Amino acid sequence: MRTSLDTNILSAIWSGEPGASNLSNQLQVLRNTGTLAIAPIVFAELFAHPHATQDIMGEFMTDTAIEVDFHLDKSVWIEAGLRYSQYAARRRKSIREAPRRLLADFLVGAHALVHADQLMTLDTNRFTHDFPELRLVDTSVL
Repeated sequence: MRTSLDTNILSAIWSGEPGASNLSNQLQVLRNTGTLAIAPIVFAELFAHPHATQDIMGEFMTDTAIEVDFHLDKSVWIEAGLRYSQYAARRRKSIREAPRRLLADFLVGAHALVHADQLMTLDTNRFTHDFPELRLVDTSVL
């Protein structure tokens, strides 16, 4: 089982947010039953964390055995673009406003859909709507 991770999971752990230790435990369980991976956009977003440095991130990825899929193939980019386009059309039609969500979210979802079996995120509503067929890790058991 390959699990893709959203930025908010790792950021919550690094920040010691409520539930962080449970998230860490859940990552350990997932690692014991398969592999953990992140899209390159997640890797880049993690640099915004106040304690992130290139060395710390490299050590963390090695220590946790999280793979970074630095090369996203064409299918991920197409899937992200199509899903973002559908979202933008829905938003313009429903409230007559421009899209507000970032394309990065759609790259995370498309990466998980194409290159993983499931996605672990704290934003389940976001991905349930735009990627209904994507299996999400239940973090509510925390």
